[in-house]
Amino acid sequence: MKKFLAAMMSAVLALSLAACGGAPSSTPASAPASQPASAPASQAASAPDSTAAVDYSAYTGATIDAIKAKGKLVLGTEAQYAPFEFLDANAEFAGCDIWLAQQIAAALGVQLEVMDMAFDGIIPAVKSNQVDLGIAAFTVDEERAKEIDFSEVYQKDQQLLIVQKGNEDVYTSKEALKGKTLGAQRGTVQSKLIESALPDCTLFELDKWPALALEVAGGKIDGLVVDGAVGEGLVANNEGIVVANFEFSKEEANFGKAAVLKQGTDDLKELVNAVITQVVADGSFEAAYEEAVAQAKTLGI
Repeated sequence: MKKFLAAMMSAVLALSLAACGGAPSSTPASAPASQPASAPASQAASAPDSTAAVDYSAYTGATIDAIKAKGKLVLGTEAQYAPFEFLDANAEFAGCDIWLAQQIAAALGVQLEVMDMAFDGIIPAVKSNQVDLGIAAFTVDEERAKEIDFSEVYQKDQQLLIVQKGNEDVYTSKEALKGKTLGAQRGTVQSKLIESALPDCTLFELDKWPALALEVAGGKIDGLVVDGAVGEGLVANNEGIVVANFEFSKEEANFGKAAVLKQGTDDLKELVNAVITQVVADGSFEAAYEEAVAQAKTLGI
């Protein structure tokens, strides 16, 4: 089902203070109240350091100057989407997306401040300058691109259909899913995928993936659609659900993940793209992803 088509990675980047089981293989290559969390620009010892040896000083502009003047890069994310972003055993931010943000902060020579918020509040926060950028396993999407700018893609992912245990060979086709209720996180590309690729199904939305998994396990909804890495983690930690023998076509669901930035912040976008190109090319992003997968597994998330 859900196999990663592009580079994944994830090292835990411990960030100081308050404020997405086993993973499939990968290959390189979506504003409510929130709590901020400041973090130093240095990485945790286990995280690969991909930007320290690269000089990003040539990247300049009004947005970059403003970030350097305040001494911090403010990130908007939703820390409940392991292995991309989550909280570790010490309630510190971890995951490959957090690691990527740390690399960007290091390239700028500033600290990283993380704001944990509802997923559908991140783009409004970017647009209103509450945060400098959003990284939360955002899928590149034409509708979103009308509101914000996307960075280069740092990972591609197919989608999994998760169903109640015993139904993995029942819901194997669109015909079998007609009239069924499928869940997705509110405001995500998975909701749009259900509506576009499975129009005969009823969409059911909640704010959190773990809650949706419980709905499936309890038989309250027939399934949920989710990113592969996240879906594998949900299945590994809930004996009542499995991956269905169902596959979306590449045309329907060949999604690339990217950071989101406010339109008009081209100088910051160029630097972010340079960092993404670097960490994908040198393999450090993939290493970071693998570390995050392992850590999430030990936490049972």
